[in-house]
Amino acid sequence: MSDIHIRTEGRAGRITLTRPRALNALSHRMCREIDAALIDWRDDDAVALVIIDAEGEKAFCAGGDVAEVQRAGTAGDYALGRDFWRDEYRMNARLAEYPKPVIAFMQGFVMGGGVGLGCHVSHRVVGETVQMAMPECGIGLIPDVGGTLLLSAAPGRLGEFLGLTGARMGAGDAIRAGFADRYLPEADWAETIAALVETGLPEALPVRPAPAPELAQGAIDTAFAAQTVPQIIAAVDAAPELAEAGKALARGAPLSMACTLEMVRAQRGDDDIRNALRREFRFTWRSMDQGDFLEGVRAQIIDKDRSPRWQHSRPEAVTTAEVAAMLAPLGDNELTFEEETA
Repeated sequence: MSDIHIRTEGRAGRITLTRPRALNALSHRMCREIDAALIDWRDDDAVALVIIDAEGEKAFCAGGDVAEVQRAGTAGDYALGRDFWRDEYRMNARLAEYPKPVIAFMQGFVMGGGVGLGCHVSHRVVGETVQMAMPECGIGLIPDVGGTLLLSAAPGRLGEFLGLTGARMGAGDAIRAGFADRYLPEADWAETIAALVETGLPEALPVRPAPAPELAQGAIDTAFAAQTVPQIIAAVDAAPELAEAGKALARGAPLSMACTLEMVRAQRGDDDIRNALRREFRFTWRSMDQGDFLEGVRAQIIDKDRSPRWQHSRPEAVTTAEVAAMLAPLGDNELTFEEETA
């Protein structure tokens, strides 16, 4: 069975992820097929809108399928991961800039690459089971797929908090943070999708009251306004209501957290997803040979010993020069946004 089902139905282009046993993780091939479909449908008058959903109750998309990237990188092949990220980021930009309505229905785990697929589109629907997060610092990466743009636009200091800790958001917090637009009970999705397919009108989306947010915004805004990661950690340690955030900060890769803080704040006030993706690509390009990505994926996904050996023993050991080096322009290897896909 294919990992993705792309077709047209009525007035809609349909993209359904069909690998629920893998939590609908995105492979490189899936990204390329989605991008190609978007290009085909863009100028097709028969397609009025695009619907993105996923099979299974556990996940819309739990992230990118990085195990193969890790194995190749460990063997010294960095091109596989770099090509994957380049094509994925181009797809993210196309979704964000698409001239037709794109409606994503997101349930269960929506993390990393799933955020890039579902949270840049024009209509972002979440259900009652959604658990949304950007947990990349825990695997030696940074919130990518345009995640730094979303984080930078979140109210208060939610962006720093979500990016550094990888904290999960339910429907109410996902909407408050700007990762989603509306809540719709999952029991109503099939009927709603049928109406969208028939009419081709996003106005067929019902309006329902969203659950209340749960995150402690006040304490988050105070602690995560600190200037550096070590200062944020100190402020979090002094706030009992942020105990779980403190545990997450203790687990994250120090270099990734320092770069994430720099990137979220550099993006703030800039709504151009291409600028965010270019900056993210600079880090991910270097993440295998200069960062902690290979070790992070080994510890969390391959060996599952949950004991990564980060190159920095503590956040205080990361220098501003190291952050600058990870985020420096790539010259001829800079991310570009080409029209066609292979």
